[in-house]
Amino acid sequence: MAGTVSTSEDYRAAEQLLRRPARPGELVVGDKVRPQWIDGGARFWYAVPGGAGRRFVLVDPAAGTRGPAFDHARLAAALAGASGQQVDPEALPFPAIEPTGNAVEFDAFGERWCCRLDSYACERVEPTPPGTPLAVPSPDGKVAVSRRGHDLWAHSLPDGREWALTTDGEPDHQYGTGPACTSNATLLRKLGLPHLPPAVAWSPDSTKVLAHRTDERRVRQTHLVEAGPADGGAPALHTQRYAYPGDENLPQAELVVLDVAEATVVRAQAEPLLMPTMSPISARWAWWAPDGSAVYYLGQPRDRRSLTLHRLDPATGEVAVVLSETGATRVEPNQWMFEPPIVRVLVDEVLWYSQRDGWGHLYRYDLNTGALLGQVTAGRWAVRQILRVDEVERVVYFTASGLVDDDPYRRTVCRVGLDGSGFATVTDDALDHVVTVPDHQEYFLDSASTVDTPPVTTVRDWTGRVLVELERADISALTATGWTPPERFRVTAADGVTDVYGVLYRPRGFDPARSYPVVDTVYPGPQVDRVAPGFDPGGMGLDAEPLAALGFVVVALDGRGTPGRSKSFHDASYGRLADAGGLADHVAALRQLARTRPWMDLDRVGAFGHSGGGFAAVRAMLDFPETYRVGVALAGSHDARCFSPGFVEAYDGADNPEAWARASNVELADRLAGRLLLVHGEMDDQVHPHHTLRLADRLVAAGKDFELLVVPGAEHTFLDCLAYVRTRCWDFLVRELMGAQPPAHRPAPIAIGPELLGELFA
Repeated sequence: MAGTVSTSEDYRAAEQLLRRPARPGELVVGDKVRPQWIDGGARFWYAVPGGAGRRFVLVDPAAGTRGPAFDHARLAAALAGASGQQVDPEALPFPAIEPTGNAVEFDAFGERWCCRLDSYACERVEPTPPGTPLAVPSPDGKVAVSRRGHDLWAHSLPDGREWALTTDGEPDHQYGTGPACTSNATLLRKLGLPHLPPAVAWSPDSTKVLAHRTDERRVRQTHLVEAGPADGGAPALHTQRYAYPGDENLPQAELVVLDVAEATVVRAQAEPLLMPTMSPISARWAWWAPDGSAVYYLGQPRDRRSLTLHRLDPATGEVAVVLSETGATRVEPNQWMFEPPIVRVLVDEVLWYSQRDGWGHLYRYDLNTGALLGQVTAGRWAVRQILRVDEVERVVYFTASGLVDDDPYRRTVCRVGLDGSGFATVTDDALDHVVTVPDHQEYFLDSASTVDTPPVTTVRDWTGRVLVELERADISALTATGWTPPERFRVTAADGVTDVYGVLYRPRGFDPARSYPVVDTVYPGPQVDRVAPGFDPGGMGLDAEPLAALGFVVVALDGRGTPGRSKSFHDASYGRLADAGGLADHVAALRQLARTRPWMDLDRVGAFGHSGGGFAAVRAMLDFPETYRVGVALAGSHDARCFSPGFVEAYDGADNPEAWARASNVELADRLAGRLLLVHGEMDDQVHPHHTLRLADRLVAAGKDFELLVVPGAEHTFLDCLAYVRTRCWDFLVRELMGAQPPAHRPAPIAIGPELLGELFA
C-alpha cells in the first residue's frame, strides 16, 4: 500500500516538534537541568518548566537532599498580598531566584522582592542595580566591562562610576570583538542590540582583564543589500568584513592585559593570533592560570598543521612557548571545532590532548621545560573532555567515547592516574553521559540517556555513587504528538569495511504494511556531528522529527570524515569537503536499511539540509541522482571558494584551490536531474545569499527546472520566520515525494524572546 498523505493534524504535530528545540520544556519536562550555584557551589537551585510556568528546586548534594526551593503556593499568596497583583503558583512571575539565608529574592512586577521563608512575608527591597547582557561582570561582582564604540570601558557596580580601559580603538581595529563574519549582526539588529558582549576574561582576583584588539583593517569587504529596512526607507547597504579562502589577510587578535583600577594596557610581545572564525577568548583558546600569575593561549599557523601552547606574563607582556606539536594534517585540540580545547595546565605540568597514536588521548608535559613526561591514556577510544584533576591524589577524571560496544559515540566518565596507571570507568552503564562540574569540583551533575532513552539527571561523587537524583525526563507531551523514539542503527560504509552509525525515525502512525518516502537529513560536518549519542539532539534534530510527523521515513547519518572517532576516520574529510560528509556512505546506508525494511521506498528519496547541510543536499542530487530524486537546501554554502576560510582551510587545506573548486556545487549545476528547492535569507551574514544565487544562475544557464525562495530580511537561522520557511519546505517534499497536494496550513510565528535568544547563543 502507498504511504498516507500528510494531513493538517500531521502538520500541527510537525510544527510542535519544530518548536521544541527552540523552547526546551514545552514537550519534554525535566530533560535539562541548568544549575545555578550558591554557597560557592556547595548547593544549587534550578528551574523546571511545566504547564504554564516553572517550579524551583533546591539541592544540597552533601546532605543528599532535593526539594522545592520554597512553598510555591505560600509565596504566590504572599506576593499577591504585598503587590496587589494576581499570582498563579503554577506560573510564578519571575524566571530566577536568589536564595539569601532563610529568604529568597526575585524580581517581579518591575520591583525587587524579598520573601522570608519562615513567615512567608514578602517585602519590597532596594533593587540590585540592573545588569546588562552586553557587559561582563568581575568574579567579585564589583566591576563590569563593556564595549563603547571601539574601546572597552569599566563600570563600578556599587556606585556607577565609569572609566575607559582603552582609548585607541578605531573602526576595524577595535577591542573585545570577534571577527565580523560570525558577529550575527543581522540577528542582533532584529533584537535591538548593537553588538555581542565583549570577548574578555577576568583574572581570578578581579583586578585584570584579558582581551584582544581585533585587526580586520585589510580583510576583504563584502556587502548585503536589505531591500526593506525596518524604517521603511530605501534599500540599505550593509558592509561586512569577511575573508575568503586564499585571501592574504585574515582577522587577527592582538592579546592585551588590562589593569582595571589603573586603566593600563600590557600588550603581548608576540605575533597576533589568526582569528578566522572565533575570538580565542570566546573559544577558550586563551585563559588565566588559576592563581592569576599567567595567561595561557593556543596558537596555530594558517595550515593548522601545528599547535602551540604559549605562556603570557600579564605584568610584562613577555610570551614564552610551553610546548608545540606538529602533524601531517590538522593538529586539533578537540575534534569538535566549537568545543573548548582538551588542555589543562597544572601547577608544574600540562595535560595535552593529541591524536598522534591515531586516537585522541592525554599526554603529560613538564610545564617549565616542555619535556614529554608520558602518555596518560591509551586505547582504541578517545578522550572527550577533562572534568577534574586531583593533583594531590594524582588522578584525572574525564569523559571518553568508544568504550561502549553498542555505540562508539556514547560518553563514559572515567578516571586514571596521571602516570597512566589505574584506569577505571566511573559510570558503569552503556548510556551516554553529559557532565556538568561546579567550580569547587566536589561532585558532578550527570545526565544519562541514549537516542531513544530519556535522560535521568543525578548528582554523583567522583566514585560514581549517586548522591541525589534530580530529574527523570517526562516525555508524555512529546509522545502525545505521535512521536516515537528513533532507532539507532549501524551499517557498513561504502568502503565495505568501516562501520558507520545513524538514526532512523519512523513516520507518525507507522504501518509496516505501507510504503513510505524517505528523507535523508544531511549535515556533513566535519566540525560537528549530525547525530548526537544522547536523547534530544536539539538543534541538529530540528528537521528530522517534524518530517517524520508528516509521514516520511527520516534518516540521519554520520559518514566517514565526521568527528567523534579515530583520527583517520575524521581525516577522511581532509582535502575532501566535496564528499560532503561521506555521501557515498549515506547511499550505502539507505540500501542496507531498505533490505530489512521493505516499507522504505528507495524510488522516493529526498535530501534535506541547512547551511553545510544545504550544500550536502544539493551535492547528493548532483553526485547521486539515481538515489536522491528531490532536494531541499536551506542557506547552503554552495561554493567553498567564497566561504569562511576558518572552515574551508581547516578541512580542505590552507593552499588547496583545486579542493576548494571541487567543493563547489556551482561548477556541477548542469548535472541536476531531480526536483530542487533552494531557500536563502536575504540578510544571511554567515553564508551569504550569493551562494544560492550563483548556483541558481548556473541552473538557469543550464536550463534546469528548480524552485527558489529568497526570504526578505532573514538571517542564517531564519529564526523569526522559522515555521513559515519550514512549512514551505514541507509542502515541497509532500508534493514531490508523496505526489500529493499539501493541506492548507498557516504556521504560527515564533516570537524572538529572551529564552529563544539564550538557546541560540548557549
